[in-house]
Amino acid sequence: MATTIGTRTIPLQEERDGTLRVIGTRIPLDTIIYAYLNGESAEEIVDSFDLLKLADVYAIISYYLDRQEEINTYLQKRQKEADLLQEKIEARFPSSNIRQRLLARQKNND
Repeated sequence: MATTIGTRTIPLQEERDGTLRVIGTRIPLDTIIYAYLNGESAEEIVDSFDLLKLADVYAIISYYLDRQEEINTYLQKRQKEADLLQEKIEARFPSSNIRQRLLARQKNND
């Protein structure tokens, strides 16, 4: 028999663009989950982000563990969006020969 002591709301909110962030912060779910998957403990994650509460990080990790497939799909979607944005930025502002272009610009300004 399971005993229910209380329920805890997961401290995440969805932004208009679909990004899940920790309530009261600009910290996305991605940041916490990737830190956790890279071996950081909840305490280490909190140490990295002053705005986070330890109980919230544990709740988010628990939420992830209960819904890994769903959240992994969300993370993959976000990564694809980030990759597309990176491609657009690189197409508009190519980084090839950037050192030479900056040195030439500096020389022209001297």
